[in-house]
Amino acid sequence: MSNLSKVQKIVYTAHAKVAGGREGHVESDDGLIKLDLRLPKEMGGNGGGSNPEQLFAAGYAACFEGAVRFVAGQKKVKVDNASVASSVGIGPREGSGFAVQVKLEVTLPGVDDAVAQEIVKTAHEDVCPYSHATRGNVDVDVSVNGKALA
Repeated sequence: MSNLSKVQKIVYTAHAKVAGGREGHVESDDGLIKLDLRLPKEMGGNGGGSNPEQLFAAGYAACFEGAVRFVAGQKKVKVDNASVASSVGIGPREGSGFAVQVKLEVTLPGVDDAVAQEIVKTAHEDVCPYSHATRGNVDVDVSVNGKALA
């Protein structure tokens, strides 16, 4: 039996097409994303283009900050200057293939530490779809205002 959470109603669907893999090109169907993809120098490539890890880092950070703002709004806590810095690392995994790990560093200036922890924990555990998608499969390290998520 699957314990996957099913989407009750799709409200938006993003579309992108890649041709050429890590040495190719990606475009969204609306034309807003048009990027050349290049293997990073650290992975033996020439660099000079974006890569899936950068795109994942950007997407997760944007989604997570949205979740943080949503939770803060429900709790009536002002987080006007909130930000999320994300890192996505890739490397070989045990057995075969590759795996990624994620680090999310949330900054909530002027928010009490206990309140900030509660907001970010709720965003991570209950709201953010990227967090739901990675849970149990990807190592995600979350901190807020320089302190690890409790």
